[in-house]
Amino acid sequence: MANICDVTGAKPSFGNAVSHSHRRTRRRWNPNVQRRRFRLADGRTVRLTVSTTGLKIIDRDGIDSVVARLRARGVKL
Repeated sequence: MANICDVTGAKPSFGNAVSHSHRRTRRRWNPNVQRRRFRLADGRTVRLTVSTTGLKIIDRDGIDSVVARLRARGVKL
């Protein structure tokens, strides 16, 4: 599964893990993404990979407006 949110576009970020002795090794922070199914107003279902921030946006704006924004952006659903 790709760690990219369909709604917000959140991707993994990269940096250093710093130990107690200040040795630095590369690491990554993955966004909290899940595959969720949403039912649209016309009865169809859409499966999206969304982060927790994306879920809050869907709760706030509604799934129909979020899907309309995705389609305007050119995302195939």
